[in-house]
Amino acid sequence: MIAVDTNLLVFAHRAAVPQHRRARRAIERVAGDPGGWGVSIATISEFWSIVTHPHGAGRPSTAAQASSFVRVLVEDAAMQIWGPRAGFAERLMQLAVDLGVVGVRVFDLQIGLMAFDNGAQEIWTHDDRFVRIPGLRVHDPL
Repeated sequence: MIAVDTNLLVFAHRAAVPQHRRARRAIERVAGDPGGWGVSIATISEFWSIVTHPHGAGRPSTAAQASSFVRVLVEDAAMQIWGPRAGFAERLMQLAVDLGVVGVRVFDLQIGLMAFDNGAQEIWTHDDRFVRIPGLRVHDPL
């Protein structure tokens, strides 16, 4: 099972960014993986926050455009959306302590841990500083 980070969804959604074509190809590749793929609900929230932000780079997407993009990935590309499992908050806090995660990197930890808890062995991201979680390989498909 492969997880996908927010930045790849944003790049695949935003045609004006330089990474757009490579991100779209990465999404096509992961959608064809026989082990399946998905994102955490935190990834969906972060994606929505970025692409609909009125002061973000480029023209913001409407709520309908953001929703349509996610729906297409779920319906046509078999993307799963994962929620937290029982005991998630405690595991998140303990892992943050164990790994020394502070500040905004906790959002990566949240995304990665939720993916791992739902069966992902790998996360695809274009963030070379993504928090490393034991048992979850980090891969940059771009």
